[in-house]
Amino acid sequence: MIEIGREMSPREKAWLVALDKDVAGLWRIADSLDELGLLAQTAGAEVRGRTVCRRHAPHPATFIGRGKAEEIAALCRENDADLVIFDDDLTPAQLRNLQDLIGLKIIDRTELILDIFARRARTSEAQLQIEMAQLQYLLPRLAGKGVELSQLGGGIGTRGPGETKLEADRRRIRDRIHNLKKELERIRRHRHLQRRQRRDAGIPTISIVGYTNSGKSTLFNALTSAVVLIEDKLFATLDPTTRKAALPSGREVLFSDTVGFIQNLPHHLIDSFRATLEEVLEADLLLMVLDLSQKAFWDRMKAVEKVLSELEASDKPRLFVLNKIDLVEDEFWANEIAARLEDSVVISARERIGLEKLVERIDFLLAASLRCYRFLIPQSRPDLIASLHQKGKVLKIDYHRDLVYVEVVLSQPAGDRLKEYLVVNNPGG
Repeated sequence: MIEIGREMSPREKAWLVALDKDVAGLWRIADSLDELGLLAQTAGAEVRGRTVCRRHAPHPATFIGRGKAEEIAALCRENDADLVIFDDDLTPAQLRNLQDLIGLKIIDRTELILDIFARRARTSEAQLQIEMAQLQYLLPRLAGKGVELSQLGGGIGTRGPGETKLEADRRRIRDRIHNLKKELERIRRHRHLQRRQRRDAGIPTISIVGYTNSGKSTLFNALTSAVVLIEDKLFATLDPTTRKAALPSGREVLFSDTVGFIQNLPHHLIDSFRATLEEVLEADLLLMVLDLSQKAFWDRMKAVEKVLSELEASDKPRLFVLNKIDLVEDEFWANEIAARLEDSVVISARERIGLEKLVERIDFLLAASLRCYRFLIPQSRPDLIASLHQKGKVLKIDYHRDLVYVEVVLSQPAGDRLKEYLVVNNPGG
């Protein structure tokens, strides 16, 4: 793995900077800086202070303007800060100019998140995904201008001194990205095969999604009696975990815990983690876990919706799981949110409040997705008949000379895969 991240030590002392283009939205800037502070602490830094810069638009050269940069440099000296973290993404030119003006290490929100992901990655798959995202972030930020090779002349034996070190670095990174893409595509195909095998087994899959630190892993453990890492930190879970559980009806389901989303989740991460996040695409139901105790509740919900949209999973059936009710002092606030979200359940995964109601609701929604199908299966395909017994509830079966008539209750995806044998699809089923 190519080491490109600017590793933080626990002794680094950070100053946070955000740009506010709309004074009326100042409270959102404050929330965003609070989150940036948590990200910095998760990465091992100590936050010494913050600055909000008000501009109508980012300065093209320095993002915040020369005067503000010099002001921040003075604040950092006064407060013994040795690291400046911007809440927005910086262009390569802005990054270099700010480092020259402030004289300290400068990083932006994306690099901070990538650093945290790199620290949290445990499996080889997660490490590959993070390395891919880091390299895609790094490539345009290498110092220097366009790609140019120096040559003294043309023809055999007249080759110039060759590539500069910078271009050699670029080529090495591009080659590594190419190899990582091939390896991640192999993982993607493997995961697709695993999901197809689960679908063929007829077991519904439920993906737990939500904002980072919203309680997804706590809920996953409560529903499956599994032991997944739980920390009161951002991005405690990077590697997806899937466990089987039984619902009150006796139906077996698979719960899948996924990586947490965050506001302005870097595109490099979404692309790199696509093999992992595609678990969401194959789910029969999404449990969207939302932290009721957060005053930025609706903004966080929109951030989750945005990532689901980028994954093309916006139309997936979902149940809103309003978590951490035990931390909410304003009961009216919780009731108002529950009333606005049509299909929601209020719970505390940590205190196991409302879990019984949640499981019953999951059971009901999955049952509502079942259909009654009538098939004529060739007697030469006993494997299909056995599969129908395994995946669904067979209501009636009649054997004829060459065909077998089967009435069965199945999930719609399983039934649609046998549409060539369909006789009648009961519209009321």
